[in-house]
Amino acid sequence: MGVDAEEFKRALRRWPSGVTIVTSRAGDQIHGMTVSAFSSVSLDPPLVLVCADLASNTHPVIREGGVFAVHILARGQEALSHRFASKADEWRRFEGIEWTTAETGAPILPGALAVLDCREVAAHPAGDHVIHVGEVEHVRVAEGEPLLWYGGRYRGLDR
Repeated sequence: MGVDAEEFKRALRRWPSGVTIVTSRAGDQIHGMTVSAFSSVSLDPPLVLVCADLASNTHPVIREGGVFAVHILARGQEALSHRFASKADEWRRFEGIEWTTAETGAPILPGALAVLDCREVAAHPAGDHVIHVGEVEHVRVAEGEPLLWYGGRYRGLDR
């Protein structure tokens, strides 16, 4: 007997998480997506993981380019998170945003609490997703409050 997919999603909504956007580049192609499945893996060497749906367009860009940047979003960046989560106009997500380029070549979005510039060191298939493991090569940190996701909606530390 399998687990009911809707019940599984309902259970996962009980877990609060931060909100990240993962960006990547392969040649002239850039892409990004909102990701809640992000975690630190190791301090020495500094490793993080992000999980990407096999059907996403960001996954093949990470695989081809071998780099990605994890943006830990700040409170107030709900619109940016939604923009990078929406399937509509996903190839136009960067339009109108003054992004810069990280040392690895990954696109860097403005306003994040932290940015982890990574080089992919491993990729592991996991069901309908791929776990991308990246070694953090550069870190940028700012002050502020994190954007959180809980119960199917955005929240701050006090709400």
